[in-house]
Amino acid sequence: MTHDKPRGADRLIVALDTGDLVRAKTWIDACSANVGMFKVGLELFTAHGAAGYAAVATGGKPVFLDLKLHDIPNTVSGAVRSVLPLAPRMITLHASGGTAMISAARHAVEMVGTAARPLLLAVTVLTSLDASALSAIGVAGGPTQQVLRLARLALDAGADGLVCSPREVSVLRDAFGPGPALVVPGIRPENAGSNDQARVMTPEQAIAAGADWIVVGRPITGAENPAEAAAAIAAVL
Repeated sequence: MTHDKPRGADRLIVALDTGDLVRAKTWIDACSANVGMFKVGLELFTAHGAAGYAAVATGGKPVFLDLKLHDIPNTVSGAVRSVLPLAPRMITLHASGGTAMISAARHAVEMVGTAARPLLLAVTVLTSLDASALSAIGVAGGPTQQVLRLARLALDAGADGLVCSPREVSVLRDAFGPGPALVVPGIRPENAGSNDQARVMTPEQAIAAGADWIVVGRPITGAENPAEAAAAIAAVL
């Protein structure tokens, strides 16, 4: 599936990482003018389910449903079918779930037809993991090699794109060209703390490397003025 490449502020996805729906709606109201999409992740979806998702979607912006599905193929296929009525723009699953799981998810998203279906994105290596953390769970070779390995598997199995840290964007573009959608968390503006992210870049650096969308949470939602923070990031995209 081809996808339209976003431009300018449409590249910015704000992560609504909270279990408080009122707070999430406050962020939506503040940032909508400078945002292309909002992300509903595990925290918000677990707290409020489809009703919480619907409350975000009523703001008029597309929604990135970031649940990072990871289970046996039949279960993941069923989970994908369950969220399709919500009409997310993108959904995620873990590339480490393997070929059969990703293929099952691809088959499930195609149930809604090519034009309407969400982009299926495979998460490669979480941005909180560095070489030491990967080694501790038995993955040798460091993040870049693991990202490339999982990316190739996922794209061959039917994923439309990848979720990766900004540090691997240029490597993935060199390996796979402009086709795959690259959605990139781990974005930190100059002088912002990295928090629990291990592999980060500024918005400008990530876009220059080849990111299609960047995902920003705490530098916007934790700012004294989220609207100004979102506008400042959108201005450099």
